[in-house]
Amino acid sequence: NIAMAAQMTDAHRRFLQVLMSHGIMEGSEARKLHRCCCEIHKVYYAHDKLDDFISTINSHLQPLFMQIRKGMSENDGQAHYALVNLAETEITKMASDYTENELELFRKTMDLIILSENGFASSTDILNLADQLKTKKMKKKEAEQVLKVFVEDKWLSERNGEYTLHTRCIIEMEQYILSNYQDAARKCNICHSLAIQSQVCESCGIGMHLPCVRKYFRAQAEPRCPQCNAFWSWEIP
Repeated sequence: NIAMAAQMTDAHRRFLQVLMSHGIMEGSEARKLHRCCCEIHKVYYAHDKLDDFISTINSHLQPLFMQIRKGMSENDGQAHYALVNLAETEITKMASDYTENELELFRKTMDLIILSENGFASSTDILNLADQLKTKKMKKKEAEQVLKVFVEDKWLSERNGEYTLHTRCIIEMEQYILSNYQDAARKCNICHSLAIQSQVCESCGIGMHLPCVRKYFRAQAEPRCPQCNAFWSWEIP
């Protein structure tokens, strides 16, 4: 433990503090921050050692049941880093920030997104649930406001009136989603992390993130499923 403690420097502490204040950070921002922290505190810096740098922080976070996790944006495939609390299930962690009926709206929105074909739920469908909440019915105007807060807090992403789970939500809630949506949630066949927006093989049912689909089929003359070799009938993004 003493040897381990020696590895944690002020550069690591500063990195952790900044990440905590952001909640989630894109890979390029994390790399810049890594460099900046090392330069400020005159600690050895190597541009390809970010994951090692984070491992050191994680070894010290372990007794606190916290971890910096790396995940991928389902839109563009970019890496992201988020600080995750392993001690609480994610929904209970959200409970300190939201009221019971706001949480119920979030759960119902999550149901719509995960059980959908494409990983999105329309604002119309979500708002139609607002007056069916068991805890306390919500007016549509109020529900719109709550959805806005979920987007600001990086639990949901919105595009043209369609909602999906934010990268932060996917990184933090991966285990929760996989255990609570066993029939619907699937892991990407290529990167093996949870896939919400995905294409699914019509023959064997495996799923792949859109950025993984794009990368995997780039080098192939004819797109075929990596699992069963059937023709991949979806449009390659």
